[in-house]
Amino acid sequence: QVQLVESGGGLVQAGGSLRLSCAASGRTIRGYTMGWFRQAPGKEREFVASISWSFNNTYYGDSVNGRFAISRDDAKNTVDLQMNSLRPEDTAVYYCAAALLRVPNSRVDEYKYWGQGTQVTVSS
Repeated sequence: QVQLVESGGGLVQAGGSLRLSCAASGRTIRGYTMGWFRQAPGKEREFVASISWSFNNTYYGDSVNGRFAISRDDAKNTVDLQMNSLRPEDTAVYYCAAALLRVPNSRVDEYKYWGQGTQVTVSS
């Protein structure tokens, strides 16, 4: 079992930045592809970013590509999401997730473990 806890969410003005962090416990995240997803009210859960265990390959959703950056520190068992140039449409609950895969992946149903989420609100 992998337990995931997100932190770093909050309220920020459009154009600003936030850094989300995901702390894993229970077992090492080595061997897991890690991902960030988000869900706005009334909408489906949306892929944001993913990073593989091997070679740290990354993959981003179209709406965040070039603005967000995912990183991982396996020694600390953490995964971060640096979010820059934030827009009101980035407002959502952000979730960290883990999948037993070797490559980045955008499919919600590929991820086995999920955190409880952290709220990000971007004001215009």
